[in-house]
Amino acid sequence: MAPRAGAAVAALLASLILAACGPDDFSDDERKIIRSLSLAELSPLPDDPSNRFADDPPAAAFGKTLFFDAGLSGGGDISCATCHKAERQFQDHLPRGVGVARTDRRTMPLAGVGWSPFLFWDGRRDSFWAQALAPLEDPREHAGNRTAFAHHVADAHGDRYGAIFGPLPPLAHLPAEAGPKGSPAQQAAWQAMSEEDRRAVDRVFANIGKALAAFERTIHPPRTRFDLFAEAVGKGEEPAGIAAFTPLEREGLRLFIGKANCLECHNGPRLTDDHFHNTGVPALAGAPPDRGRAGAVAELAADPFNCFGTFSDAPAAACTALRFMRSDDPAMERAYKTPSLRGAASRPPYMHAGQIATLDAVIDHYSRAPDAPSGTSELRGVVFTERGRKALIAFLKTLDPIP
Repeated sequence: MAPRAGAAVAALLASLILAACGPDDFSDDERKIIRSLSLAELSPLPDDPSNRFADDPPAAAFGKTLFFDAGLSGGGDISCATCHKAERQFQDHLPRGVGVARTDRRTMPLAGVGWSPFLFWDGRRDSFWAQALAPLEDPREHAGNRTAFAHHVADAHGDRYGAIFGPLPPLAHLPAEAGPKGSPAQQAAWQAMSEEDRRAVDRVFANIGKALAAFERTIHPPRTRFDLFAEAVGKGEEPAGIAAFTPLEREGLRLFIGKANCLECHNGPRLTDDHFHNTGVPALAGAPPDRGRAGAVAELAADPFNCFGTFSDAPAAACTALRFMRSDDPAMERAYKTPSLRGAASRPPYMHAGQIATLDAVIDHYSRAPDAPSGTSELRGVVFTERGRKALIAFLKTLDPIP
């Protein structure tokens, strides 16, 4: 189920042998690997030097208010929570996200993404707060504009904003609606504003993103049956009760960490390498051409809210992800970010635009390893027995949150 999987014959033999494995036959190396995937091994949340409010509790509380505030949209009817639903690990159930209109990609879950150096399926933003700003101006998502957001924050949340970020700038003389990415009239109004006023509104806009990011950084992955199992196995103990795996779940786990080679991309406690891969996912019929990571690098470099930008709190030396970002690697063509597998079993469909409906169909895709629509797929075919397929799916279901 991951790029550059093991040889087909080896995988077939492994899946046949697994059924005979007993409950206590994990090797020391396997126990270490299993333990490494547990949330108990999750490193502390990394600092975000570009956002000095990233771990400020009042900013996080304010960000939570903004996250559920439909006033941060052009029509006053869309909030961040419209697509990022708390009961679904802050994702939705749709093949592609729908705000004001349908987008071209699937909503990504927010649980645990505070550990990721690049955001969105193509990594076109380099911080959580810069990511939070993009949907606000997207005409298919929130469809708002910067001065309208500044006026709304002043009217609805002025005291809270001021207590965290300092006094709001004078806004009464500014147009009700203006922004660099709005309608032609809004863009014209933005250009008519003084550079000083545009900079002041941009500062408010950036702080909205920083508050949202402070809240979203508090959304951590929930514990699962697998975590309980992994913690026990890592200690050399036999899991019991809810932590106990069925023989089929054990077989799926051994496939996952072994011959299926899923660990190459889905590793670590969040079960993602946070990198971008071309895995031959089919193009979305009727959608504009989508080059994945290859089409996002220039946008990230030009983003005024990136780590190098005026509104970043980081010194340039701290912007390591942006400084060493690859810009011309052919492997980035149609490469998309590895999603976490935590909770994935209960959140179909799959892939960056919901092109694959079920887990069984995902396994079939990795087994067939089709050519990519453009660029070069990293996949090699993997042969699964019917029991091996069922075992892998059974294991993936153990990554769902404990009810």
